[in-house]
Amino acid sequence: MDFSLLLAAAVVAGTPLLFATLGEIMTEKSGNLNLGVEGLMLLGAVVGFEVAFISSNPYLALLGAMIAGAMGSAIFAFLTVTLRANQVVTGLSLTILGGGLASFLGQRLIGEIMNDSIKSFFKPISVPFLSKIPVIGPALFHQDIFVYLGYIIAIILGLYFSYTKPGLNATMVGENPGAADAAGIPVSLYKYFHILAGGALCGLGGAYLSLVYVPAWQENVTAGRGWIAVALVIFSGWNPAKALIGSYLFGGLDILGFRLPSYGIHISQYFLDMLPYLVTILVLVSQSFRKNSRNSPPNGLGIAYFREER
Repeated sequence: MDFSLLLAAAVVAGTPLLFATLGEIMTEKSGNLNLGVEGLMLLGAVVGFEVAFISSNPYLALLGAMIAGAMGSAIFAFLTVTLRANQVVTGLSLTILGGGLASFLGQRLIGEIMNDSIKSFFKPISVPFLSKIPVIGPALFHQDIFVYLGYIIAIILGLYFSYTKPGLNATMVGENPGAADAAGIPVSLYKYFHILAGGALCGLGGAYLSLVYVPAWQENVTAGRGWIAVALVIFSGWNPAKALIGSYLFGGLDILGFRLPSYGIHISQYFLDMLPYLVTILVLVSQSFRKNSRNSPPNGLGIAYFREER
């Protein structure tokens, strides 16, 4: 078994999960629980594919996917932050809305294949020196620019929430919005910014599926990855660095069904298709027994903040 090839495939399969997980971490760190990740990914996937298909411009495609994810999140932000609607119900509604819009917009794109200019833009690029490291070098540093962007964003978010004033303020808003408000931090502004930025990252995760991973348009291209991303937030303990590892782990589970037969290992395809979701359930159950201050959700998560009640 070539571990390097297996790891490389796991990284590719885990990249859309990574973007969606990082986006949800941004949202939840500011105190909002958005269960509409699946819908946001579908919006990013269909808009990114359509823009790329029409314009043949990868930059416009990525921008379109980010805007689509951010606009979907703007609906969520307005309902939950401004109108203080129930966050769980709003997030579930957003998933249904995103799925419906993606089906409607992508109806005429079914079966269409991404053009060669976009494919060549996202072809793997070797990083000098690093790609020569035995085993992990080709797997981690001979990838497309989307994968490298995932590395960079995960590192930036880790530093942002740990060492920068805006990141620490956002964490305070998620933990105790009343105390943050009393300290002069604009709670609603922080919530809106992080929800929209998180949605943009989810849109990028969807775009990776339709532009690079497939790359062709098909119905329900996300195939439940948005729900796995929600679970990965818990698995990672709201830590972007751990989200990087968790995403690639689940990416590896996702591609097992394609790799095992080539190694002479034959397991029911139905079981292998079920495996990522089964592991997701096991992760959620195990985390419920391991609650501590380091992997607990923000104290204000899912609770609408009303200034007059503090």
